[in-house]
Amino acid sequence: MKLVTFLHQGREKIGAVLDSGAVLDLGAADPRLAVDMLALIRQQDELLPLARVAAASASPAAQLPFSAIRLLAPVPRPVSMRDGYAFRQHVSTARRNRGLDMIPEFDLFPVTYFTNHLAVTGPGEMKVQAHHLNRLDYELEVAIVTGRPLHNATLEEADDAIFGYMVMNDWSARVLQMEEMKLSLGPCKGKDFATSLGPWLVTKDELDLEKTERGDLLHATMTCDVNGRRLSSGNADSMNWTFAQILQRTSYGIHMQPGEVIGSGTVGTGCLLELNGSKITDNLWLKARDEVVLEIEGLGRLVNVVVHGPERLVDVPDTLVGGTLPDLYANSPGGEAGD
Repeated sequence: MKLVTFLHQGREKIGAVLDSGAVLDLGAADPRLAVDMLALIRQQDELLPLARVAAASASPAAQLPFSAIRLLAPVPRPVSMRDGYAFRQHVSTARRNRGLDMIPEFDLFPVTYFTNHLAVTGPGEMKVQAHHLNRLDYELEVAIVTGRPLHNATLEEADDAIFGYMVMNDWSARVLQMEEMKLSLGPCKGKDFATSLGPWLVTKDELDLEKTERGDLLHATMTCDVNGRRLSSGNADSMNWTFAQILQRTSYGIHMQPGEVIGSGTVGTGCLLELNGSKITDNLWLKARDEVVLEIEGLGRLVNVVVHGPERLVDVPDTLVGGTLPDLYANSPGGEAGD
C-alpha cells in the first residue's frame, strides 16, 4: 500500500493512494481507521488488514482527488529520526574532495546520527531562513520506518521490523554545518531545520526487495532534478550497509520502538557538496524559489520549493566568535563537512 497523511478541510487524516489516482480517506471508509499514521503502524496487525479491505472496495464517497487535499509527511511526527552513512561512493568522493583518504572504519560498522524529528516536512514549500541559504544543499536518500519493537536485533528481526520505505531529503545548510563540525559535534544547526519525507509511505510488500545474507536490498533508481535539470542519479542497491545491518547495530543495547525513521545517507552524486567538489557542477547551491524533485522508483516523487521564510531580528552577543552572526556566516572560512 501507498499510505499518506494529508490535510482536508483543516483536519489531518491518513489515506491510501488508489490505482485510479485518487486518495482513499481511510477514516471515512472505516471509522476504525480514523487514526494517525503512528497508530496505524503501532497497531498494524489489527489495522493494516482493515486498510487493505477498505482500499480493495474503495467506497466512492471516501475518495478524494489530490487537488482537494494537501499532502503532509507520511509520518509527520516520528518517534525519532536518525540518518545513516551507507553509500561508499558518496563517502569516498566527499572525503577525496577534501583531500582525505577513505576512512577504514566505514567497512567495519554502519553509523547513524540523530536528527531533528520535530522538524519534519512533506511535499510543497520548504521554508528556510537567511543563514540556511548560505550554501543550501539537498541530499537524495531513501528512508525506512520501523513497525516493530527492536532490542539487540538479528538481521532477520531487523528486516521483519521494517514497516515501509519513503523518499527522504536531508536538507543541509553547509556553512552552518562546516562551522559547527570543527568543534567535533554536529551536524547540529546545519541539519536540524528541516527533513522532508514523502510523498507517501510504501509498505515493503509492494517493493522489489532482494533477500541477501546481509538483509533485504532495495533495487530502485534514485534521481534528483533541480529546476528541471537532472543533477543526481544512483540506485538504492548500491548501499554498502543494508537497513537490516543499520538497525541491527542501532538496536544494540537499546529498545527501539515502532515509528522510528532511519535514513540511508546520501546516494553517490546525491548532493551539491559532492557534485561541486567533483567539478560536475560549478559552485551551485540552492536558492529561494528553486524546485527540488527527488524521485525513487516505486516510492514516488518528493517535490519541494525552497521559500525564504520570515526572519525574526534578535540581539547577538558581542562575545560571539567572529563578530555578529551575519558577519560570521557571510565570511565563513569553511571547514570539514561529513554528509
